Amino acid sequence: MSSSASADPPSLVTTGIAGFDHILAGGFTPRRLYLIEGNPGSGKTTLAMQFLLDGVRHRERCLYVTLSETAEELRAAAASHGWALDGMDLFELVPSEDNLLVDAHSTMFHPSEIELSETTKAILAEVERIVPTRVVFDSLSEMRLLAQDSLRYRRQILALKQYFVGRNATVLLLDDRTSSLTDLQLHSLADGVVSLEQIAPDYGAERRRLVVSKLRGRSYRGGYHDFRIVRGGLEVYPRLIAAEHHQPFAAERLLSGVAELDTLLGGGLDRGTSTLLIGPAGVGKSSLAALYAAAALTRGERVAYFMFDESIRTMLARSAKLGFEFQPHIDAGRLHIQQMDTANLSPGEFIHIVQQTVERDDSSVMIIDSLNGYLNAMPEERFLLIHLHELFRYLGQQGISTLMVVSQYGMVGSDVQSPVDVSYLADTVILLRYFEADGEVRQAISVLKHRTSQHERTIRQFTISEQGIMVGRPLRGFLGILTGTPTYRPAAPIPIDEPHDIA
Repeated sequence: MSSSASADPPSLVTTGIAGFDHILAGGFTPRRLYLIEGNPGSGKTTLAMQFLLDGVRHRERCLYVTLSETAEELRAAAASHGWALDGMDLFELVPSEDNLLVDAHSTMFHPSEIELSETTKAILAEVERIVPTRVVFDSLSEMRLLAQDSLRYRRQILALKQYFVGRNATVLLLDDRTSSLTDLQLHSLADGVVSLEQIAPDYGAERRRLVVSKLRGRSYRGGYHDFRIVRGGLEVYPRLIAAEHHQPFAAERLLSGVAELDTLLGGGLDRGTSTLLIGPAGVGKSSLAALYAAAALTRGERVAYFMFDESIRTMLARSAKLGFEFQPHIDAGRLHIQQMDTANLSPGEFIHIVQQTVERDDSSVMIIDSLNGYLNAMPEERFLLIHLHELFRYLGQQGISTLMVVSQYGMVGSDVQSPVDVSYLADTVILLRYFEADGEVRQAISVLKHRTSQHERTIRQFTISEQGIMVGRPLRGFLGILTGTPTYRPAAPIPIDEPHDIA
């Protein structure tokens, strides 16, 4: 059963991973048995350790039963995260070196019959001695190999489940899926199933995600959720559902400080809308975004800036030449600029970073420069546009004005193309183009779309100089400006003049 998260009952067993608890709508139901499955390296052991360490913090008795790794290996893995396993009981059932001896094997009975029985007895004896409230079995593949027969294996797991029913213990069974590709028998027996996946892209670091496919009698957040393994454990990024985040905000206009640009937009941008700044490389998209950031900062608002392509140092130097001094605003905490590591980024992590920034800084303007960098950072990921759609809806419902930069391929003429059609995601689309006139390469600006109000249908000249950004009067008398090679009608007055700023 999958649905939106509901209120957290006080009796739930937390996992020690904030994002994972959010997905589980508060945590696991106590005194149940859960299956955590995934290929080797996907993060099962780390998740299990965090689960038990959370129990230790709550003064619970916790038992880690290991059938595949030694206690020394587990302590070394914990140390890599900065953890000490004090207060946690480790029960090691790794076969000793005596099993290498020929005489150690029985010839009257099948070895699996003796080993499985002895293993089970040893585990139950340890449970009776410690009386834990949290138990981890690592891993089930060893028990499956010992059982050899699927019927014996199922009966063994069912017996373990029935044994723990009346013993006030929440149990995690780890399965590395090395002995079987699928095991629906385990899925049917477990009260909950969590699958961890590790994906290796063609370039960059591996990416991980998890999905809760079953949580008996409970609602939870369905679908895939990205996560990372960092020093300190798993960082889980729950999938964003924009409908769950809505804040009332006043309907206001976001002005640029350049009167002609605001007139072109029918009075300016609206709060809580998304704007696409699109055009070829070098035409002035990033500078236009910086203009809106500077105007917001001047009004005393907060701005968040996420950079995928340009370095922060280059951006600050370029903006300073236009008269936008951002460093004092950074020092005062009004401007947050973050350089994104495109080789180690997942969609869920980026959305998580944006959410944290919004909640921490109370920003009113957000700039993503550029969407090309975002899309290129995750070429193997599917449904990136759906991730963006939810992100823009979330930002809009928070009253945040979002400006996105998209670079088109090509420079002049009909060869200019967009890498992906994202115009339908935006409320406003501002197009910048090069065109040739009187032996010079010039820039033009126009508004192709503005959902929230009427806007000019004209094309104006756009200039970037040491005096800043200037927008001229409408370019009358030209045909084909957006093609890059316009023609001029002699009967009309010469429309090209020096752009001016009357702000």
